[in-house]
Amino acid sequence: MFKALASPTRLRIFLRVADCCASDEDARCVTSEELGAPVGEIGKGVDVGAPTVSHHLKELQNAGLITCTRRGQQVFCCIDPRTVDLLRGFLNGMSQDQAE
Repeated sequence: MFKALASPTRLRIFLRVADCCASDEDARCVTSEELGAPVGEIGKGVDVGAPTVSHHLKELQNAGLITCTRRGQQVFCCIDPRTVDLLRGFLNGMSQDQAE
């Protein structure tokens, strides 16, 4: 997971997905079934081409950080909450170790 997030571009893409999925006010990212960011929206403002965005999304998906679902002709990505909980637990454990 950390290797996937080590790329500055992948980290920006991951944070865009996280930001979009956390926003209940953004109608583009919320469906009646689940939260998700359309791939086209994720790529905006990342300053890389669509094939590069797709490559980075695949790497994030392979690392278990996001899930992607096809609905019709669009692909929606969302953060995998279980993986984020694992990361949070790991980082919290590290910060507790440093405090001791």
